[in-house]
Amino acid sequence: MIKHEEPEPLIIKQEEQGVTDKKIDFAFILEFNEGKEENVELSEFEESCSQTKQKDLKKRRTKKSFTCTQCGKSFTSKYRLNVHMRVHTGEKPHTCDQCGKSFTIKGHLNRHMRVHTGEKPFTCDQCGKSFTQSAHLKDHMNIHTGEKWHTCDQCDKTFLRASDLMKHMIVHTKEKPHSCYLCGKNYSCLQSLKEHQKIHTAVREHVCFVCEKTFTLAKYLKQHERIHCGETPYECSHCDKRFSQAALLKRHEKIHTGEKPYKCSHCDQRFSQSGNLKRHERIHSGEKPYKCSHCDKRYKFNEGNEENVELSESEKKKHIKTKKKPWSCSQTKQKVLKKRRAKTSFTCTQCGKSFTSKYRLNVHMRVHTGEKPFKCSHCDKRFIYSGDLKTHERIHSGEKPHTCDQCGKSFTIKGHLNRHMRVHTGEKPFTCDQCGKSFRQSAHLKDHMMIHTGEKWHTCDQCDKTFLRASDLTKHMIVHTKEKPHSSVKNHLDKSVLTSHYK
Repeated sequence: MIKHEEPEPLIIKQEEQGVTDKKIDFAFILEFNEGKEENVELSEFEESCSQTKQKDLKKRRTKKSFTCTQCGKSFTSKYRLNVHMRVHTGEKPHTCDQCGKSFTIKGHLNRHMRVHTGEKPFTCDQCGKSFTQSAHLKDHMNIHTGEKWHTCDQCDKTFLRASDLMKHMIVHTKEKPHSCYLCGKNYSCLQSLKEHQKIHTAVREHVCFVCEKTFTLAKYLKQHERIHCGETPYECSHCDKRFSQAALLKRHEKIHTGEKPYKCSHCDQRFSQSGNLKRHERIHSGEKPYKCSHCDKRYKFNEGNEENVELSESEKKKHIKTKKKPWSCSQTKQKVLKKRRAKTSFTCTQCGKSFTSKYRLNVHMRVHTGEKPFKCSHCDKRFIYSGDLKTHERIHSGEKPHTCDQCGKSFTIKGHLNRHMRVHTGEKPFTCDQCGKSFRQSAHLKDHMMIHTGEKWHTCDQCDKTFLRASDLTKHMIVHTKEKPHSSVKNHLDKSVLTSHYK
């Protein structure tokens, strides 16, 4: 007869305090685990089980399901159900002893405590930057890998985070569900509303030690301080240009990508910035949000950003006779500003002009001393201010960073782009107070005013003839030089004469 040997019980070797070859029956292990919390990970013994035994464990757990009576959600342990119930009851038993903030789960409190301790245990192995949460490190790593998992189904734009995609979708829906109860201004994001409401309620406790400007949030102060220290941490991947703020970099990169996500609801025109779209749509709606502080006249456009307070150049000219300077804030705020400046006022001994910081006074003194510390690397021209040097060097480099989003024309100076935009908007802010004629540029109004005054500032040094414009004097000088630069079969003094000749 063939003897059928019974299978031996499962033997697991365990080395602990010198004890080896201990025989453990698996049936005992299962009985032991029934009393444990179901959320404990599988032990070494369970990992060695067959697939059949694993399925048996799952079946046992489903029998011991704990269901929430409020929302029907099920849990594998009584403990997890109790923690979940805090969502419905609002109970937050774990309180921070530093600031009093409470949390439903102890793990959330532990994570919050890093705000006070400054601990950042999660470090990027690429750049060394540290984070308080592992999720933040995971998001940060996408910057190095270039992965953008979240795609907009409207315009195919991709984002690092799902939250960024949600914010972006408001561009397409134009939804602004969050409204300020004090001034009625609407916002697409709740966080933007909270930051806005601090303008009405919060104390501006964050002060810049260089110029004493105050801010409602620490992040705004941090951004502002980069102006003084010259820090520009955000670099364009297309042209190596650097910026002090991420938002400025984002706006700049649209020049390279040609992206124009903001479309007019009245016509097919598109814009790279929401502010330009808002400005454009006033042409269709006829909205005039800017009111003159001296009369009841209203305007569609304004050179300032504050509504109903700041006068444009044309308005200032109209109200010269009142001899009242337009206010950008209330009389009370003006007095507070004056007092603050008086406490730390730095006065120029040459002209008596006052400044709020020693640095600004030192820069101003160059006007009197003639010092020009900033020299062009391409030519010998020197400048008082670094900004003037930067603008000048674009003549040599050919850089024109300011591009019109309507026609693509580029400019070296932002002021030239602003002036050019009036061609598209039709705005003519400079108005003659004699005849009511309007102009796009103040220089054109100045030339026009000479028609009324009869003044002719440009005099020929050969025959003493006077002219309204310098360009007219230049044309006249050809009479004396007899120069004929424009050539065909015949020579002509003036290009306009040559044009007429061709006709």
